[in-house]
Amino acid sequence: MLYIFKSKASGDVIMLDTNGKEILNLLGKDPEERKGIFTIEQLPTAISVLKMAIQTDHSKPIDEVEGEEDNTDDQETEPKTKPSERIKLYQRAFPLLEMMERSLIKQVPVTWGV
Repeated sequence: MLYIFKSKASGDVIMLDTNGKEILNLLGKDPEERKGIFTIEQLPTAISVLKMAIQTDHSKPIDEVEGEEDNTDDQETEPKTKPSERIKLYQRAFPLLEMMERSLIKQVPVTWGV
């Protein structure tokens, strides 16, 4: 499932299911709701919460690469992702933050699943 955030103030912001749920939960919305809205009145609080989460996540150090795990079976395993290659919350949330800020300026809501 994809979450597609929409606003008349900007282009769509698309997130995968896991990322969309994480962001909605962070912003106090029910991540199981497939449709929803951030009203104009809710945008200042959502923007503030998202900015704080982005700042907190951005200041976290990248995890050190750990040693290879011992693979005792003959099955192929997926290649490991290095911590420096992982997409962090602040990278996923920033486009939505920009959408929300533009929406607040233009006084239009942000919706998803509509």
